[in-house]
Amino acid sequence: MFTRTESFKEFIRYYPVVSTIISIHIVLYLLTVLPFLPNSWVLENFAGVNLYIVKGEYWRLFTPIIMHSGFAHMLFNSFSLVLFGPALEQILGKGKFIFVYLASGIAANVATLLLEPLTYIHVGSSGAIFGLFGFFSAVILFRKDLISKANAQIILTITVVGIIMTFLEPNINVTAHLFGLLAGFLIGVALLPNKRKPEVFFNLSSSIRWPKGRPSPKQISPTKLLIWGGIIVLAILGFLFRQ
Repeated sequence: MFTRTESFKEFIRYYPVVSTIISIHIVLYLLTVLPFLPNSWVLENFAGVNLYIVKGEYWRLFTPIIMHSGFAHMLFNSFSLVLFGPALEQILGKGKFIFVYLASGIAANVATLLLEPLTYIHVGSSGAIFGLFGFFSAVILFRKDLISKANAQIILTITVVGIIMTFLEPNINVTAHLFGLLAGFLIGVALLPNKRKPEVFFNLSSSIRWPKGRPSPKQISPTKLLIWGGIIVLAILGFLFRQ
């Protein structure tokens, strides 16, 4: 999961979704810095601007997930995706991984819209990446039989450090980080099979073998995913508007 031994070509072949997302990061970043391109247009139309979203530009709930404000920002988030994305892409399959990643990112942006002022502007895939942390946290808390203690400690340590740094670093969208984490956690709870026997073991070098008789995430229908997605959105909105 954290140690990459594949060649560049092998990485692209084994993890096409992660590779595609990173490629999009790089291309969009270049579009914002190359002097002969209308770079301001990209940020002006793709950044998350709450005022424009409430006026009907709803694509801005998605596009900030693939936009970044500078090279260091893009590099850090892309590197984080290289570390944490491949294992989940192999475990869940391409479609389910995309769902977890985008649903977490969009949930983070919806929370940002509801909790931050209308003048708030944001970009970055951090909310989606924190969703991956949340998914792994669900595995650790509810299906300890799926992961080794050593790997669980690594993931929890990185997650805790990420949360702490969220509150210490300047110019961080705290709302997006926390709600991306929450969304990923809830999706993990929804997708993980119920525990029957401790016959399944998840480690950093092998894929999951799910218990017999229980559906793996790859076998869950898109309809069920949409239902669970709706439940997650309602849960987030209920939390936001609680009295």
